[in-house]
Amino acid sequence: MKCIVGLGNPGRKYQKTRHNVGFMVIDELLNRHGWSLDKKKFNGHYCLESLHGEKVVLLQPQTYMNLSGDSVKPLLDFYQIEPSQLLVIYDDLDLPIGKVRLRQTGGHGGHNGMRSIIQTVGTKQFNRIRIGIDRPQTGITVTDYVLGKFSKAENGLVSDSISIAADACEAWMDKPFLDVMNAYN
Repeated sequence: MKCIVGLGNPGRKYQKTRHNVGFMVIDELLNRHGWSLDKKKFNGHYCLESLHGEKVVLLQPQTYMNLSGDSVKPLLDFYQIEPSQLLVIYDDLDLPIGKVRLRQTGGHGGHNGMRSIIQTVGTKQFNRIRIGIDRPQTGITVTDYVLGKFSKAENGLVSDSISIAADACEAWMDKPFLDVMNAYN
């Protein structure tokens, strides 16, 4: 069984914000397959489905970003999912808007959601998809920037990156993550 986690903040206030691109990828996968996050447990909304013959859990933590691990860890424990079968999707300030990067391991890079997951899961050895949101212009705080919405000019690039990330998630269902990385990086 595999687990795909999209990071974001719960509530309407945060919909379509830069910090919620992980949620947006999960929403894209749900829309493509006619699924819904019909389970509410482990401090999150999730579903258990099958894709290409592989069982997969899709999760949107409802803990707010800084405590994402408090949702991910109990779900992994309950379903006995190894960290090697975990894929976390999140925003990255160090990538240009619309850029998608896949990695098998790494640090948190200053991202509090990733910091929380690494701490609670107890390893950096899990798959991730980073979606570029770029850095704020001078005079805008990082917090205000990541909690802000994309501009009209950015929406096309963001939409494309969400679609690419969802494609990569689907490819992972029947290919090793290294092969998916080679195809999508």
